[in-house]
Amino acid sequence: MISRTIADLPFDAARRHGDRPALRYLHDGATWRDQSFAELAATVDAIARGLVDSGVAPGDRVCILGQTCPEWTQLALGVTAAGGVVVPIYPTSSDSEREWIVSNSGAKTTLHPDASTVEALVAAGRAGDFDEELRRRRAAVDPADPCLIIYTSGTTGPPKGCVLTHGNWLAVCRFTEELSYLTAQDVVYLFLPLAHVFAQLVQFGCLYAGSTLAYFGGDVRRVIPELAEVRPTFLPSVPRIFEKLYTALAGRADAATVRAVLGGRLRLALSGAAPIAPDVLEFFRDAGAPVVEGFGMTESTGCGTVSTIARHRIGTVGVAAPGTSIRIAEDGEILMAGPHVFAGYWQDPQATRETLVDGWLHTGDLGTIDADGFVTITGRKKDIIITSTGKNIAPAELENQLRQSRWISQALLHGDRRPYPVALITLDLEEILPWARELGLPEDPAALAGHPRVRELVQSVVDEANARVSRPARIKRFAVLAQDFTVESGELTPTLKIKRAFAYANHAAVLEELYAAR
Repeated sequence: MISRTIADLPFDAARRHGDRPALRYLHDGATWRDQSFAELAATVDAIARGLVDSGVAPGDRVCILGQTCPEWTQLALGVTAAGGVVVPIYPTSSDSEREWIVSNSGAKTTLHPDASTVEALVAAGRAGDFDEELRRRRAAVDPADPCLIIYTSGTTGPPKGCVLTHGNWLAVCRFTEELSYLTAQDVVYLFLPLAHVFAQLVQFGCLYAGSTLAYFGGDVRRVIPELAEVRPTFLPSVPRIFEKLYTALAGRADAATVRAVLGGRLRLALSGAAPIAPDVLEFFRDAGAPVVEGFGMTESTGCGTVSTIARHRIGTVGVAAPGTSIRIAEDGEILMAGPHVFAGYWQDPQATRETLVDGWLHTGDLGTIDADGFVTITGRKKDIIITSTGKNIAPAELENQLRQSRWISQALLHGDRRPYPVALITLDLEEILPWARELGLPEDPAALAGHPRVRELVQSVVDEANARVSRPARIKRFAVLAQDFTVESGELTPTLKIKRAFAYANHAAVLEELYAAR
């Protein structure tokens, strides 16, 4: 399908796919219902009329604040159909982060994705005749115009707004079609936050390909049961979900059971947004539920390297996406160029100049490219630990090793300008509490964190992980924290990546004790 802009996409999809199901969602928490492509286009048009009536002008920024649901998609497409620019906000964002995004983007209004918001806009749009105005607005949208401004997670300082154009999004839609990631026969289960670029890529890709997009019901504890109900053929996810399934199923379930847990029809799963351990990928591959890895960032519209069933190599993030150029700078940084690279940071020309240099996006990730074009990520430039003895350590490898343990939820290395690495480790309570109960240990998380039996258990995991890395990179001391890192504490991004600076600051006293110990 060829659409000129995202503003045209829902209407082009309706003409092509008509009464086929576009969106699938839980109604009243009990029954799955469908909205066809034709019905979706009609809803989008009605919302766009309401937005025009409410004073949204072409180019106006409109924030959408809420969790993933069909109304999120309907409202966002309505904003673009009215000539506006969507600015997503995570529902987990703090008040200060929300205020910053609204202020920095100059947003006209903020919409909350629910049925009442949609109904109010649809009702407002009936007040006048906006046919010609909407035709004029959509025709005036240029592929180079901003479509979304997605604010980065802000692992270091205030979030920056990445300006992603209509042309950027259509480029990645073409990638998904060319690689057969998504087809008109696919059912896709989406629980990722629509404020994240990965979820947006999936959303637009489904519209472009004619896939059915099924939304989770809103309760993360129901993700696994809902997979059995929806029976997706394609599953996009962050690594943590696959890691949790791996720890629960590895050595305890046969291949048929693993496939059944994922719905029984899965032909492909895509892991993105953070690194995933090779052992996890091998487990699902051997079970006949292949998970492949890609690499992208908000600044590259979520895409950069790709893996397919026909062409993938475990331990790498795949090869350059169609139409994408990738090279390695002298300092090891991965550079990227292509039609999906963003237009720049909103109202921040200096940051744009530092990130986009001579047409190349400086990703901030370190990596290598082998003779067959497969890219391996070795770390983040800003995450590299340089010890006081001058040793350079990329912490991700050891952290990933530790997170594979069923007992460990998160692991964070520290050691910059210090004599050796230490680690902050959190417990996976879903696994550790039943274990503690069997042994008659206290079930209070704080008491468990300091218990000698727990420390002995974690020490065995650390020893095993240490054996796989070079001596300078090995953890010399560690602390088991009483509480896990969370989004609410500011220590995790909404896609569950650790904000190192925040976590280090929150646990500065613990880190000092680790280095003071003799």
